[in-house]
This record gives sequence, C-alpha cells and structure tokens, in this order.
Amino acid sequence: MKTIIRVSLVVVALFLTTNIKAQTFGNVQNLIPRNKDGINVFDVRKDSAQFKGVSVYLGGAFALQFQALNSFNDQDAATLPSSIVNYRLNNLSNNLNLPIANMTFGAQLADGVRVNLDLYLSARHHNETWVKGGYLQIDKLDFIKKDFLKDFMKYATIKVGQMENNYGDAHFRRSDNGSTLVNPFIENNIMDAFITEPGVELYYNRSGFVSMLGVTNSKLNQNVAEFVPNAPTATAPNPNTTVSPTILAKFGYDKQIDKDLRIRLTGSLYHVSNMSSALYASDRAGSHYYAVMTHQAYTGAGGAAIASNFDVTANKDTGRFNPNFGNWATSIMINPFIKYRGLELFGTLEFASGGDYKGTDETRKVNQYAGDVLYRFGTTENFFVGLKYNTVTGKLANADTDAISINRIETSVGWFMTKNILAKLAYINQNYKNFSQFTAGNPNDFYGGRFNGLMFESVITF
Repeated sequence: MKTIIRVSLVVVALFLTTNIKAQTFGNVQNLIPRNKDGINVFDVRKDSAQFKGVSVYLGGAFALQFQALNSFNDQDAATLPSSIVNYRLNNLSNNLNLPIANMTFGAQLADGVRVNLDLYLSARHHNETWVKGGYLQIDKLDFIKKDFLKDFMKYATIKVGQMENNYGDAHFRRSDNGSTLVNPFIENNIMDAFITEPGVELYYNRSGFVSMLGVTNSKLNQNVAEFVPNAPTATAPNPNTTVSPTILAKFGYDKQIDKDLRIRLTGSLYHVSNMSSALYASDRAGSHYYAVMTHQAYTGAGGAAIASNFDVTANKDTGRFNPNFGNWATSIMINPFIKYRGLELFGTLEFASGGDYKGTDETRKVNQYAGDVLYRFGTTENFFVGLKYNTVTGKLANADTDAISINRIETSVGWFMTKNILAKLAYINQNYKNFSQFTAGNPNDFYGGRFNGLMFESVITF
C-alpha cells in the first residue's frame, strides 16, 4: 500500500509539472468548502460554477491536541485474587498527542465531473501516509451527450468509489483525523459510525427534500480471494457462507425557512445481511482520547503475563464503543438539526441491531442517543460555546444479565481566528456503568470506569 501511495504521488507530481500550462487551479464545481463555510453543509451540493477546462485543486488539514485526561475504575488491588499482581490503569501525563494531518487533491475533469482523493499523512493508527479513499462525482451527464438527462441531473448527483459512505448526518460533524474544523468538540460519538467501502451513491435533492440510495461491496480491504466459510463449532454453529452487499439509504427534509431559521430532519439506514458489521470499527485514524482506560502490564489469572494495552496505535479506539455484531447488522439513525441565528441544536438517535455473535442470527440491540447545543456569536459567528451529551446502552451479549451503558458530557469553547484556523478547549467526563468486574478471570478495565479532564485542540484546514 505504501508503495502504491508513493507511485501515485509521483504520477500526480509529474502530471502537474508537465501539464501546468494546460491547467487552471481552484475552478471547481460543487465542492464543499473546507473552511468555516463548510460547516453544516450535509450530503452533496449544487452550485453555479462554470466549467473552464480541467482544473486542479489541493487541500490540507492539520490538528494538534494537548491532552490532560485521567482514567479511573473501581478495581481495588487489595481485594483482587492473590494471583493477580500489579494490576492498575496506566497513569497518563499532560502532554501533546501526535500531530495529525490530511491531504486532499483532485481535479475537475469535465463539466459536472470531478475526481477526489483523500490521504491521511499522519494518523494515530497509521503514522505513515495512508489512503482514506477516493471517488468520482458526477453532476452532469454531458460526456454522454450534451444535456443528457438534464432535467434529472439538475437535482441528482452520482458518487462512485471507495469513499466515506453516507450513513447518517453525524459523520458530517465528526473529526476525521486532522480534519476537525467542522466538529465543535474534540471527539466523535461514542459509537462512531464511519466506514469507507467501495460503492455507488445516488442523490436526488429537490424542493427541500433530500434522498440518497447507495450500495457497497461490504469490504474495507479489497481482495479477490474466494470466501471460505468457517467450519461450524459449538459456539459458532452457523457462520457466514457468503458476503452480501451493504445497503445505504437516507431520506429527509432540509429547508432554510427564512434568513434566521433552518430546519433539517433525516433518517438513514445501513444494512448488511451476510457479514459482520465494520460500521463502528473502520476509522483508520482513531480516537482523539489517547490511551484512556488502558492498563499496565500485570500478572493475571493463573499466573499468565498480561501485556499493557497502552499502545496508542494498536489500541486506537480508546473512549469509543463497538457493539461487535456478528453475521449481520442493521442500523437506523435519525438526525434532527435546527439553526436559529447563532443557536444550533443537533441530535442523533441511533438504533443498532445485529447477530448476537459470529455464528448465530439471534438479535442483539444497542441504542445510542446524542445531542448538542451550540451558540455561535461574534460579528461572523467566529466564537462558540457548546454542550454535548452522549449515551450508549445495550448488552455485550444476549447471555448477559444486565445491559452496559456509557455516558459522556463534553463542554467546549472555540475561536475561529480566521475561516481556516480554529482553536477549541473542551472538558470531558465519560463514565462506564454495569461492566462486569472480571473478563476471562482478569480485571475488566471498564468496571466502574471513568475518565475526565481537559483537552485543547488547534486546527488548520484549507
């Protein structure tokens, strides 16, 4: 993959240097701004930019956090079994996290046709350059015939590629590695719905109504190897026998009622019927809460050596939750959004279900609710204060007696120094409820777990 990336960058560089006289820069159609103007722009958009020949664009995003978080749980070394020695959560220092960065480049290839490629230059999970994905966006079909399906394409958009799949509205307000300017908070939802699979999405937005229908091949990493089902076992009696497409859909209404009031309400669907869902574990960048709720190396049950799970790269999703559905999964997300002058209200109601574990079709459900209230003020709304509450509830397995829950409160203040530069400071308090004291005989890090503290983040995006 790294070799492919290097070759691709060399090809692009050669293209730019050998064709510079034939290209223009920045004359791009239907591109969502990557600065402050891109906040609360959902899905796709149509604009009136004219095609003036092949045009190249280049963008970047950089973020750096100072973290001052502390983790705790209710495990008491004095009352743990005598065979368990030196167990405790890792102490975390107040310091800087790894600086992270994204790169975006592409080209307007024809009237209503552009290509886009996104890279992670540095990320928590992949410190080296890594491809996030790329797509072809088609807003006109004039390359087939002048004004072909003109009346339909006036409202329609087609996206094809391995790209950020459009499930729900929450991913338009999330931090995507170094691209964190659209997120008024430091982290994303606890159950972070984000996935990049190859597929096609068809949008049709007209008279305030928004709609999208998409399909992917259900694979994050691509290969042509034959799918060989696992042999049935007592604990997995009915494993997947094939890989089925993933179906995506969205429908809603988005209207600027007057100059002060905007209302948006959407419902979205994600469904895969023959594959374990990767929807909540596919972010290759990782959480912005580094190493929270991790333990040091210790001697576990039966004298086994238990390694530290502090590794911020291997254990990239600290602070998040993955329901780990098996065999199949269905998620429904409802997102209300209201903006009245500087006041914004955004909500997420998510109902996820899937196979209880690999090898059974028995259903298990996990629900997530999140809501934030934000007030933007200043002459250009260049300051904001915000509060977000997020909770996830569900069983880790149907055999469990009680459902676990994870709750987070985050407060944030922010300052747009320019349209492209943002500084934000947040206080975070996250709690874990009803987790068992032991897992496979060893202490469960989340038993009575909690972490809290301050984080500062600086963001540059262009």
